[in-house]
Amino acid sequence: MHAKLSVVALSVAAAFTLAACGEKEAPPVAAPAAPAAKPEVVVKLGHVAPMTGPQAHLGKDNENGAVLAIEELNAQGLEIDGAKVKFELLAEDDQADPKQGTIVAQKLVDAKVNGVVGHLNSGTTIPASKLYFDAGIPQVSGSATNPKYTQQGFNTAFRVMANDVQQGKILGEFAAKEGVKAVAIVDDRTAYGQGLADEFRKAAEANGIKVVANEYTNDKATDFKAILTKIKSKKPDLVFYGGMDAQGGPMVKQMGELGIKAKFLGGDGVCTPEFTKLGGAASEGQYCSLPGMPLEKLAKGPAFKQKYNGKFNAEIQLYAPYVYDAVMVIADAMKRAGSVEPAKYLPEIGKTDLDGVTARIQFDEFGDLKGGAISIYQYQGGTLSYVETLGGAPLETAKLAVADEVKAAAGEVKEAAKSVAGAAVAAGHEVKDAAKAAAGEAVKAGSEAVKAGSEAVKAGAEAVKETADKAKAAVEKK
Repeated sequence: MHAKLSVVALSVAAAFTLAACGEKEAPPVAAPAAPAAKPEVVVKLGHVAPMTGPQAHLGKDNENGAVLAIEELNAQGLEIDGAKVKFELLAEDDQADPKQGTIVAQKLVDAKVNGVVGHLNSGTTIPASKLYFDAGIPQVSGSATNPKYTQQGFNTAFRVMANDVQQGKILGEFAAKEGVKAVAIVDDRTAYGQGLADEFRKAAEANGIKVVANEYTNDKATDFKAILTKIKSKKPDLVFYGGMDAQGGPMVKQMGELGIKAKFLGGDGVCTPEFTKLGGAASEGQYCSLPGMPLEKLAKGPAFKQKYNGKFNAEIQLYAPYVYDAVMVIADAMKRAGSVEPAKYLPEIGKTDLDGVTARIQFDEFGDLKGGAISIYQYQGGTLSYVETLGGAPLETAKLAVADEVKAAAGEVKEAAKSVAGAAVAAGHEVKDAAKAAAGEAVKAGSEAVKAGSEAVKAGAEAVKETADKAKAAVEKK
């Protein structure tokens, strides 16, 4: 038995060996080629603000706004002209110094950045803008408000907030509206502070307010008692300050220490948490302004605030939402142009129509934001409290107002439709009841007609019978 099995096993093995020798070995199957990775292009955006000195808190706030925008753009996996785009932020510190501003501007030009966001201060933005213009690099500022920035004829210069002409005019009108008769004006001699103060003065005088004092300081000062003592003797109703919070806070505190009863009013530079921190109790009840509408009243404002607070564990100081929008304006123009090259996407910036965090962003022929409304705030309980918005309604506000009107109209239409539907149902019931009544009457009339018909047939039959009886009688008679 074992011998037979061994023979069979040998035969099977031999058969397999012969089969293997008679066939060629199949070639290995090639693995499918991996898809070629898409090319990646790095887009370098410069950001400039004071990161040291008295305004460092504002500079950091601006930078945070840019960082949020960059991170969101990179998370989107944006592709332009077939390449994946990676945005990088090149941050520079200009120390709020015009000379240093031009030094870092040249540094960014040499680095061949694709665009620039900033600078924070008008005094550094204006001289730096010439360097960016000469290099053909688009520049979008989220905070420089001096009109000169966009009035130099540089097609590379844009800003995403109202300028000082718009803001100064509104502040002057607001002061008149509050019953101010005499005002003392102080500015820090910077392009921003002096520019805002000049525009305020024009509007104040145009509205019948007397300017009883003009005083000057600088953006590094902290002691204002000498000029405030002179102002006190003039007995103004209001002290207007053109400058930033690092000086405005101590100034209002020293006003309180000197017993000056006049109210304090400033522009966006003093509309910050730092102002009340530096001014202490004396900041209570004082006024300031910001371009546009409060964040909480804008469609994307609350979400931005939540993202900012969550990422940086800090409150928004001032310009972060505007800087965020400035970055998004550049990215949007690149997408529409299909290119990240400055010369190719620059023409698209002027055509921007973007729903930003701060407003619906569109630019006029100078590169200024269309619109021009300014919101007034008052410090109450250590925080900013919204008072009102003055001036031409910004586009986003108008859009929201229209939306509210449409919503209200829709509600009215809905209520009217309900009323019509109710009336239609009631009318339907009336018609139904009338139809039932008419049908009953018709049935009754029909019954009576049938009865009358039956009686007529009966009468006819009787008449025929009577005629027949008479005929029969006549025949029988014959």
